[in-house]
Amino acid sequence: MPQKNSIQVLNRMSSLLDAVARYPEPVSLKVLAAETGLHSSTAFRILDSMLSNGFVERDAGGKYQLGRKLLSLGSRVRSQSDVRQIALPVMARLRDELGESINLTIREGDEVVYIEKATPNRMMHVQQLVGSRAPLHVTAVGKLMLAMGGEDECRSYAMRTNLPAYTHNTINDLPKLLQQAEQLRAQGYAFDDEEAEIGVGCIGTLIYDAGGSIIAGLSISAPIERRQFEWVNNLLQAARQISEELGYYAG
Repeated sequence: MPQKNSIQVLNRMSSLLDAVARYPEPVSLKVLAAETGLHSSTAFRILDSMLSNGFVERDAGGKYQLGRKLLSLGSRVRSQSDVRQIALPVMARLRDELGESINLTIREGDEVVYIEKATPNRMMHVQQLVGSRAPLHVTAVGKLMLAMGGEDECRSYAMRTNLPAYTHNTINDLPKLLQQAEQLRAQGYAFDDEEAEIGVGCIGTLIYDAGGSIIAGLSISAPIERRQFEWVNNLLQAARQISEELGYYAG
């Protein structure tokens, strides 16, 4: 029963959002209740929750309009779509140059999410599934994202997650994480030395948008015995190209 009620609330919230979106100007509770077929008290209760979460806003006259949080979420969807579209041909070229798997990731909370990949046509290669996730501290890109957030970011992440070890190489204590973070901030790239999976080594760096914000990560994944330090330059050049096509200017 609780699950059914939750689904019903979500459906009603969706109906109210659709109704608000149909009007170019702020709209009254009375009109929204009539459009959705909801009792005024029910519509008010759901709208009040949406208001506190930023999905709608209320003007001085008590009328409702779409909230700025929707704009923020929509911008994230568009930016992810843009970065994938721009990154794919660069990723394919990098894959062909190196003969290894290339991954595009974004950060969601305390994890990286794989949103695109370019894999080589060879029998033995590293395969990351699009949609799969990994904790920040076990991946090259994730460690770099933590590092760029500064010491406070690393400390709060360690407190939230307790830095679980995935292999015997995983960084699972705060002093080591802080020590490595300082080096990563200076060099702008990171290695995963079998920290997420034994036998797999990665090199990661970051992609920036026009505003200079970190929008994604680009990485090379390979069997550890094939990974080469010289690939760092290839990776940095590819990430720089994607960032520049997104409007980023390093100065």
